[in-house]
Amino acid sequence: METNHDVIIIGGGPAGLAAATTFARARRDVLVLDTGEPRNAPAHGVHSFLSRDGMAPRELLAIARGELLGFGGRFRLEGAQGARAVEGGFEVTLSGGDVLTARRLLVTTGLVDELPPIEGLREHWGTSAIHCPYCHGYEVRDKALVVLATNPMSAHQALHFTQWSDDVTLVLDGQAAPEAAEAARLAAVGVRVVAGPVRRLVSEEGRLTGVEVGEADSDAVVVPCEAVVLAPRFTARSAVLESLGVEPVDFLMGETVVGRHVPGDPMGGQTSVPGVHVAGNVTDPMAQVIHAAGAGVRAAAMMNMALIVEDADRAVAAAS
Repeated sequence: METNHDVIIIGGGPAGLAAATTFARARRDVLVLDTGEPRNAPAHGVHSFLSRDGMAPRELLAIARGELLGFGGRFRLEGAQGARAVEGGFEVTLSGGDVLTARRLLVTTGLVDELPPIEGLREHWGTSAIHCPYCHGYEVRDKALVVLATNPMSAHQALHFTQWSDDVTLVLDGQAAPEAAEAARLAAVGVRVVAGPVRRLVSEEGRLTGVEVGEADSDAVVVPCEAVVLAPRFTARSAVLESLGVEPVDFLMGETVVGRHVPGDPMGGQTSVPGVHVAGNVTDPMAQVIHAAGAGVRAAAMMNMALIVEDADRAVAAAS
């Protein structure tokens, strides 16, 4: 079957664009499809990315798209509804109804941060409501922090953030109190533990000032803070993969389920369907931007080698 492209990449974040640029530099016909909804859009800047610290997420993506186009790659601001295997490769149906084909697919659609239904939380998400110390810990250094317990790992999260602030409070919000050893560590480094459900985040003129805790109005108290920390549920954007028969599975931290992801081979992201690969947060929810970009480069290199071998085998068959 004649195909439109060597590779279609579904998802134009750091993983997808880094992979696409690698393919374009390898002189492959590559197309990136993207919906224009980056996970980190609420954040003011990308952090821990060598030479690009503090750059606005959309600016980083714009630069990356420009580099891709400069090497002859293609980008289309449109998502994919689904895909299916066909002779010689894969068929991808776009959200507008167009159908394209490719020899290989790389899915880098990322994930969705599912937040608990706490009043005021979404308005602060990515700025003064964060989850990753290595992404945003420096930006909240020495501030009063409240860690909202969303799973059994939250006590560990509170301990982690004491590296950035001496003023850390853990609000249990229905989670069990830390076990003895963990409680001793928290107490030793000055982490306060507050029981009771979280009612809402308190703001003044758009600035976060505290977390209201209590069963009812009569016993509610406000724990002052300048930023909150929590662990959202990480849910892979896996609809296209599921249309191909690739199913997401639970993502574990220790014994705690913290979301869903799509497993892939660690070297190149090969999934359970030959020719379909994954990279970035859709498979590794813990990857920061720089990790996702690196995974995209690695996946592209492995996929390109497979295409080189396939082309050579065709040449052998044609010559015999």
